[in-house]
Amino acid sequence: MIRLDQLLKLRGIADTGGQAKVLVQSGRVQVNGAVETRRGRKLVLGDTVLAEGQSIVIDEALLARTESNE
Repeated sequence: MIRLDQLLKLRGIADTGGQAKVLVQSGRVQVNGAVETRRGRKLVLGDTVLAEGQSIVIDEALLARTESNE
């Protein structure tokens, strides 16, 4: 599991947590095709995130990379 704001920082879509917050709360991020305004949304295997023209699918490699950074 990874939080939405963590993913945005990890993938370089947002440089800081503050930027991730603004991006999400402004309605510019979608999770599984629906606008998501909760920056703490927990993403799980198979979720798809669309932000700033990038589509990101949550896969095992991404989750493993996140867990190794904690």
